[in-house]
Amino acid sequence: MSVVRANGRSEEHPPPRVVIDAVRPEVDSGRYPAKTTVGDRFRVVAHAYADGHDLVEVELLHRVSGDETWRRVPMTALGNDEWEATFRPRHMGAHEYAVVAWVDHFGSWLADLEKRVESGWDVSAEIAEGARFLRETADRAPVAEDHVTLLGAATWLEDPEVSTERRLEVVRDPDLHRAASASRDRNGDTSYWRALPLWVDRERARFSSWYEMFPRSATPDPARGATLREAASRLPDIAGMGFDVLYLPPIHPIGTTERKGPNNTLNPSEDAPGSPWAIGSHDGGHTAVDPGLGTVEDFEWFVDEASKHGLEVALDLAFQCSPDHPWVREHPEWFRHRPDGSIRFAENPPKQYQDIYPINFETDDWKALWTELLNVTTFWVERGVRIFRVDNPHTKPFPFWEWLIRSVHATHPEVIFLAEAFTRPKRMAGLAKLGFTQSYSYFTWRNTKQELTDYFLELTSAPLADFMRPNLFANTPDILHEYLQEGGRPAFLARLTLAATLGPSYGIYSGFELIERTAAEPGSEEYLDSEKYQVKPRDWDAPGNIKGEIRRLNELRQEFPALQHNHELWFLPVQNDQLIAYIKSDPGGDPSEESRGHVLTVVNLDPHAAQQGWVGVPLDALGLRGAPAFAVRELLTDERYTWTGEWNSIRLTPERPMQIFAFEGPVGADDPGGIVLP
Repeated sequence: MSVVRANGRSEEHPPPRVVIDAVRPEVDSGRYPAKTTVGDRFRVVAHAYADGHDLVEVELLHRVSGDETWRRVPMTALGNDEWEATFRPRHMGAHEYAVVAWVDHFGSWLADLEKRVESGWDVSAEIAEGARFLRETADRAPVAEDHVTLLGAATWLEDPEVSTERRLEVVRDPDLHRAASASRDRNGDTSYWRALPLWVDRERARFSSWYEMFPRSATPDPARGATLREAASRLPDIAGMGFDVLYLPPIHPIGTTERKGPNNTLNPSEDAPGSPWAIGSHDGGHTAVDPGLGTVEDFEWFVDEASKHGLEVALDLAFQCSPDHPWVREHPEWFRHRPDGSIRFAENPPKQYQDIYPINFETDDWKALWTELLNVTTFWVERGVRIFRVDNPHTKPFPFWEWLIRSVHATHPEVIFLAEAFTRPKRMAGLAKLGFTQSYSYFTWRNTKQELTDYFLELTSAPLADFMRPNLFANTPDILHEYLQEGGRPAFLARLTLAATLGPSYGIYSGFELIERTAAEPGSEEYLDSEKYQVKPRDWDAPGNIKGEIRRLNELRQEFPALQHNHELWFLPVQNDQLIAYIKSDPGGDPSEESRGHVLTVVNLDPHAAQQGWVGVPLDALGLRGAPAFAVRELLTDERYTWTGEWNSIRLTPERPMQIFAFEGPVGADDPGGIVLP
């Protein structure tokens, strides 16, 4: 009777000789899944090595979680005992991957035989050893074809009439090596200590262009807010700018107790609409629609109408209540109470939110609370919502979000959750690990060349790139950065270009296209006459708007796969700190499609003056080393230039603070290729 070791392997066989470590990606030792999207190439790297001079073979295994059968991909040696392999998942949802390695006895024997033959040694003993090994291996062959292949090769080795050269030809056959590996004694295999989880989202999780809109402001009558059916008049314009996600702040009934007036005042007029984040009134709570906007049926109609224009509606998921929310009466235990029995409103000193009650997640009735919040989420999923922008998730328990997202994904893996969490870096990363599909980022506050370079190198490198997808909002109803306030139209164009080309997902809040930049007061990031507290009709075609530039950038994002991914990003040297230059590369594209494989963006960060500098282009990485000159096309104007050498000069003005280039290959001496830059 055999004894079983703690790792489950019988002592009848010696421990396997191969060591596997440093598997990447591996998020917190497999506690959380890495992330990718359907059809994308998912790359796994591992270290694998054995003692002595024997060769090893390594495989990547992957499958949809719950499947019995693993798919196997041979891993390729990168040198220094590092191996890599890729696969493209074809289904949304939970997957897993693992690494297996073993001593390649046949390959090691063959490599040793080749050396001995090359040295002129007698190899008769090695030939006999190889024949015996092949016969023993043939006895384990899982399929008849491999059994025949292995025995046939053994017979050739054993035939004294066959020359050494011919024997070598037989054993060099890759099909023989494959059959030997497939028929190996698997007791010698080493498996990585665990299978690692992978979550696969739909493409929009990776690549999306968001537009935030308060539907009530799309009104034909400035004396009142618009209904959802009236707000649909904005859909053609938003779609025409090239957006594919339309994000709506909360659409629920708004409380009247402590309702905020214009500019966050506490003395509103009777017709003040209040803040949409003060959710709940006698008209209902989180599963109701504000009567001023219409009904749940009107919302479903709006979602369908948006879809006809290529827009997917994202709904705000804000788990908080106004003092008038039905839950306050029905479940007072879900809220924190002062000693006098009153309920605490939300505070973030020096800010006070008298119109909002935060939920107490430490209530003894937490199970019922969690269930109700899940019911709210699934209510809107059942009415067509597949994207949620989650308000302040870092102020609710992380285990709650992990449970809620997992529960929704169990039946709807296509649902996307965007975490609006402007909080400390590790908390932002923690939310991304536990399941949030996308994350707000610090992009809004990264404005200098050094800040942008450092931050995006962090975002596009492991470990963050393995699980966190930043969404680069250029502005929000709460954030009007000083750079935009002071820089005007050039600053808006610069930030728009950075957002649209540095990240595959970005967004703007309505009014950005009109260069709205008046702050509530000096030093504030709040808008004057904030739309959070009042209806704000606009002239969407007002002179000076940048809708055309937005449209063109979104067209380029659709045209060039390099702008749809968040991994291949190279910052280039520029001899001017006011100019930033970078290349985005398509990690899974067709190398023959040179014009779409790489995109170079250069932005003038100075909104007040023209800036010029020499940009260093990585010719080797672009396959242009040795070319006397090469053509580039400026994608915003469709002008074509010929550049020569590694360094080329670019000048950008405040009126045109950005240029975006595609590379079109070498230019011959007889082809001037257009304008030649100095």
